[in-house]
Amino acid sequence: MLKSALEHAVREEEIPRNAARNVHTGTPRPRRFEPVTADEAGQFLAATRGHRSHALFELALHTGLRKGELLGLRWEDLDLDAGTAVIRRTLQRRRAHHAAHQDAGLRAPHRPSHPLRPLAEAPPRAAAAWQRSGHVFTTVQGGAIEPTNLTRAFTRLLRKAGLRRIRFHDLRHSTATLLPEQGVELVVIKELLGHAHIGVTATVYAHVRLRLQRDAIDTLSTALGSPAITTGNGDNDEPLACAIVR
Repeated sequence: MLKSALEHAVREEEIPRNAARNVHTGTPRPRRFEPVTADEAGQFLAATRGHRSHALFELALHTGLRKGELLGLRWEDLDLDAGTAVIRRTLQRRRAHHAAHQDAGLRAPHRPSHPLRPLAEAPPRAAAAWQRSGHVFTTVQGGAIEPTNLTRAFTRLLRKAGLRRIRFHDLRHSTATLLPEQGVELVVIKELLGHAHIGVTATVYAHVRLRLQRDAIDTLSTALGSPAITTGNGDNDEPLACAIVR
């Protein structure tokens, strides 16, 4: 990142040379993802039912939106009749006790009609202390939700659901993992998640699941007229794979 920034400064003639150009960087270690399965996602949503942020979590799993994009959603970004949302900004924590909006670039309209239905049916706010911030997801007083507070609530709800601890961002990875299982093409996932290049989608989410790979092998085995491969044919027999190799 530093090398890229300095290279840009060289092109703009702000500095004479890029001091980081000859620095050797090692191969980056692949990031670990902890996506939830479809059953775990359903278990989590069942645990959040009745929570004031239930629609937020449901929208996160249906669309793969980032935490800041969800918290930055405003009512003018939604078309409840059409069931669509346009991503224009993100809410990020700049420093302690301060959150600020940042332009996210216009993203194509999402169509999360089912998660938006509870928002359309939500009763009007009548509290005297209610502040009209324009945000879709707010605190009890109507202000913007602090990202760290949402993370704490998310962790508590994971414990309530009896699930392992994951990051909020893993909900986005879960969406990208579950979509291929439903037969959605990579290019559609790229547009939904807002990646600039399809290579990012292919690299980050290439680990769809070992189960999908096994299913693919079993499907091919069925097509070729042979039974699905098993791990062995008895306690004292050699593994089937060894016999095939010889």
